[in-house]
Amino acid sequence: MDKCNCNDECTCGEDCTCGEECKCDEKKEVKKAPKKKKDKKDVKIEELEKKVRDSLNEVLTAKADLINYRKRKDEEVSKMLKYCNEDLVKEMLPIIDTFERAIKMDDDNLDDEVSKFLEGFKMMYCNLTSIFEKYGVKAIDGSNKQFDPTYHQAVMTEKRDDMEPGMVIEVLQKGYLLKDKVIRPAMVRVSE
Repeated sequence: MDKCNCNDECTCGEDCTCGEECKCDEKKEVKKAPKKKKDKKDVKIEELEKKVRDSLNEVLTAKADLINYRKRKDEEVSKMLKYCNEDLVKEMLPIIDTFERAIKMDDDNLDDEVSKFLEGFKMMYCNLTSIFEKYGVKAIDGSNKQFDPTYHQAVMTEKRDDMEPGMVIEVLQKGYLLKDKVIRPAMVRVSE
């Protein structure tokens, strides 16, 4: 059992049961511990400990800020490297479009002068598209798909009974992705 501390406040020494007040006539004197005066050394130690804690907190905060800065910088550099060819690809897209229009002019007569030129165009076009594929440039597939404003730009609409509304009927100009980023949306005709 715990020791009863009822008599601590009274100096008479009378036995009591817990919770009872002392019944003696003496005034209760509360014993207080004398306050210990801090000497200069203790004060100086406390000040130095506080400075050490503050300095440690500053160092830890600076270290966390540096780690966060490095992460942000690494993400930005990685993103910049991933899409560094974007401007070059955008400049070359009209050339690809021109090659595609020229190749569409091809007919069944392979002996005329135009067919000989188109054969060279086809080779150059294949070389350009293979370079694009090597660097992660892909054409956006759009025909007979659901219209998606992320990948498509609707420039015309047409009422079609054989298609449900919101379907891409025709791709008027190809769109392209660089890795996973749309660098040019496909211009399409959409069913109403």
